[in-house]
Amino acid sequence: MPENKLADRLRDAIRLHGYSIRTEKAYLYGYERFVRFPKLRHPATMGAPEIEAFLTHLAAHEHVSASTQNQALSTLLFLYQEVLGIPLGDVHALRAKKSTYVQPYLNHDECLRILAKPDGAPYLVACLLSGSGLRLLEALRLRIQDLDVENALIAVRDTKSNRDRMTFLPDEERFLQRLRAHLEGVRRLYEVHLDVPVSMPPALARKYPGAATSCGWQYLFPSPDLSVDTRTLVVKRHHLPPSGVQKALTTAVQSAGMTKRATAHTLRAAFAHRLKEAGDQLDDIQKLMGHADIRTTQHYLEGQVPAYKRLRGPLSSRP
Repeated sequence: MPENKLADRLRDAIRLHGYSIRTEKAYLYGYERFVRFPKLRHPATMGAPEIEAFLTHLAAHEHVSASTQNQALSTLLFLYQEVLGIPLGDVHALRAKKSTYVQPYLNHDECLRILAKPDGAPYLVACLLSGSGLRLLEALRLRIQDLDVENALIAVRDTKSNRDRMTFLPDEERFLQRLRAHLEGVRRLYEVHLDVPVSMPPALARKYPGAATSCGWQYLFPSPDLSVDTRTLVVKRHHLPPSGVQKALTTAVQSAGMTKRATAHTLRAAFAHRLKEAGDQLDDIQKLMGHADIRTTQHYLEGQVPAYKRLRGPLSSRP
């Protein structure tokens, strides 16, 4: 039989390693970009010199960010090591300069002004970002069974670092009332479409074949529309897309009369700021945020303003 196309072999290897669909799309895009750079030469005929030239081109001519260049390098390392079985050794290239972005600081009142604007699912998601420290995708991927309303806890799974963790469920009464009403709506949608499976991690879908149509495994924020799973081609229900929530939050920030750039990630950073201001230890904040490295937690806290509150300029009128 003829050898499978290299792109198909790359896709199979990605799925064999259990990588997400987002990673799969990013790797396939990086692969296509690489093979088109040297005028469609087969990667097996190339090696470290061509990879170095490609990465240098990304930094010097296309002026990509450091994260984009690093993703391209990860794609090619995976391609050569896991698919082609060709060792590359050290790859030397001009590296894109890594930028350091500090999230804008939101005080407690500013967070409340933002949370007062959205309705429905965007309001609940925004509360989980600023009140529970969830990433946007972590909030959208929550299942009904992940909530422990009685004990005000959330089990966060399918995380960026692939480490499950527990964090707070906001217990403010306004939030809980809207959450209960939202859960009733999710249950009604589920009861109308009992035979429609929900998207599941492949390994869990094989282990628990009935879970995809059970109530507990339904997404907390399900999409009202059904979609076709790109891997299995089966019609399923997915969670809400991030873009809709992001647009709602942008509108909420503008409606609150704020000119600073505040995003979903800024609300998550505000969670860390509140904990630090309350005197919580850095390692506890790290666990609640789900950071593998405590330096990431420290970076989140760089946007705080304690130094500006302690220090006074020569023309300051504050005591």
